[in-house]
Amino acid sequence: MKVYLTHTADALANYYGERALAALRQVAEVRLNGTGRHLAGRELAEAAAGCEAIVSYRQSPGEAETFRHAPDLVAFLRCAVDIRNVDLAAASAAGVLVTQATPGFIPSVAELVLGQMVDLARGVSEAASAYQRGEVPAARMGRQLNGATLGIIGYGAIGRYLAPLGLALGMRVLVADPHAAPDDARLDHVPLERLLAGSDFVVCLAVANEQTENLMDAAAFARMKPDAFFVNPSRGNLVDEAALLAALDGGHLAGVAMDVGRAPDQMPTPALAAHRKVIATPHVGGLTPSAIEHQAFDTVRQVTALARGEVPDHAVNAAAATRLSRMGITPPAA
Repeated sequence: MKVYLTHTADALANYYGERALAALRQVAEVRLNGTGRHLAGRELAEAAAGCEAIVSYRQSPGEAETFRHAPDLVAFLRCAVDIRNVDLAAASAAGVLVTQATPGFIPSVAELVLGQMVDLARGVSEAASAYQRGEVPAARMGRQLNGATLGIIGYGAIGRYLAPLGLALGMRVLVADPHAAPDDARLDHVPLERLLAGSDFVVCLAVANEQTENLMDAAAFARMKPDAFFVNPSRGNLVDEAALLAALDGGHLAGVAMDVGRAPDQMPTPALAAHRKVIATPHVGGLTPSAIEHQAFDTVRQVTALARGEVPDHAVNAAAATRLSRMGITPPAA
């Protein structure tokens, strides 16, 4: 079986890893992306000509043009959970299987959130930057997590992992999610408005979709406690950045930490990240060896299943993937 890996050299090192690449080469003939660019559309199809599978980094979308011009392609395997930039309808129309990886980044993202909360509360980055500039920063009063209230918007995988960490630190934990209620009696399940009004730290972990676009808008920030902190490790389109900037400039928020934003590849917007009350990291929440290998090895297992004539786990459109028959696989009934 031949597989095309879309990761550029830098992305291959950071988002796939040597161990996973070696494992993939044990089960398939692997062709690497040597262009130094993130490919898309017909160019991706042409680069993967002759390959039955594409293992896709998140910056290589699955566009209709790719599926239209890749007659050899049987499967498009996304090395990530997010498949929003994969044209599922076009893949299904072409009979191409689409899969996704499972979330191996849960502890990694939650730990970054804890670190950013401590940094915001104690001014760690600000003091370190002053020392690095040759200055001696003033010793200023900090705030502790113990005794504070943590508000978690969205009780998905990361929220479920983060909540008990907050409890372990002695925090009161509020959860707002209209679709999932915590079964831990120590957590308070509350409406979003009440969470915003009662939290010292608001962590936005909501699912990003049309309904949650600009979930955190001017009204939401106005509901937050004066001098509260806002943390966004999820998706940039959950936040109205003009409203966030106004809340910062107006002195309503004590500080913000963000690992995502509306810049390309979900990076923080540079102008907002440069604000003196903002701590920003370049979308590194899931960038640890354990987290990256988890998702990379998901794709290795999926390629292995295809090579064995089996429908792989975490297939999204298996019933429409008629090209599986080329590998002796009968698609499951719809």
